[in-house]
Amino acid sequence: MTKALGLMSGGLDSTLAAMVLMRQGIEVTGIAFVTPFFGAEKARKAAAAIGQPLIIADISAIHLQMLKHPHHGYGRFMNPCIDCHAMMFRLAGEKMQEDGYDFLFSGEVLGQRPMSQNSTALKAVAKHSGFLEQILRPLSARRLAPTAMEQNGLVDRNQLLDIQGRSRKPQQALAREWGLKELPAVAGGCLLTERSFSNQLRDLFSHHGSADVSDVELLNIGRQFRLKPTAKLVVGRNQEDNQALEGFLTESRLLLRCQDFSGPLGVLCGDTDQTTQEQAAAIVASYSQGKDEPLVKVLCFAHNSSSSLTVPPMPREESIKMLLR
Repeated sequence: MTKALGLMSGGLDSTLAAMVLMRQGIEVTGIAFVTPFFGAEKARKAAAAIGQPLIIADISAIHLQMLKHPHHGYGRFMNPCIDCHAMMFRLAGEKMQEDGYDFLFSGEVLGQRPMSQNSTALKAVAKHSGFLEQILRPLSARRLAPTAMEQNGLVDRNQLLDIQGRSRKPQQALAREWGLKELPAVAGGCLLTERSFSNQLRDLFSHHGSADVSDVELLNIGRQFRLKPTAKLVVGRNQEDNQALEGFLTESRLLLRCQDFSGPLGVLCGDTDQTTQEQAAAIVASYSQGKDEPLVKVLCFAHNSSSSLTVPPMPREESIKMLLR
């Protein structure tokens, strides 16, 4: 039996691409990649809905290195879509060879995204991946040149689709026709396509070129304040943020919280000299229940020690100038 390995975001397109192949008797497995910018929950749900096995792989470290210097550059924000898709196909291709799949596929649609899914971009992705002859796009295949898989009979070209353009109506109609009871989201979702997150990531890279996965993961939590080029403060917005921030205390970070008032946790990254600690403590105090007090005691936890600072809460108009948005 022919076996195919497909990139699965959990969006409608990748789900339908898998179904197109399943409907002609091909054994289909999905692979979903995880980074700080996108996860696998939607892919899990979509795969379960169509009875498709799913492989999940965390590629955070290697993806971050690509993201810092993408060969084809960024899209509208910090999204290096061509390089990202090529990397996914390259990693999926290695899995294909390791486990004996016959080819790769994805839910990409010709012309759906003007910059990253035009004909030139699709060819660049395939070539850059190293698996130029083994990638199939089932949803638009009949608008593209026949692949080796179609020519050698592994796939019936007549049962592939000819969808093109930005409208999702053909996919939505097909999903209803094929009995998908709950339509997946139109896309899997990626934080790199969001303006606010991209601004924060750009700030991180410009001030901390050696940023690692943990630094990037912090961008997903709370309010981000740039105190100076060598220091940044993250302040929780709610209890969920506070619980998450507890896990980010390292040798190069401090954890801050008010001693006598309820409020957020703060994580100070980078330069932690006395002046910077006092500034960070004043911001944390300003978001606590003691924000109107003349002085607030803030506890500072280092990796192997602790101390305290008594500071006046910073006026909101001052802290807002340092808030990354």
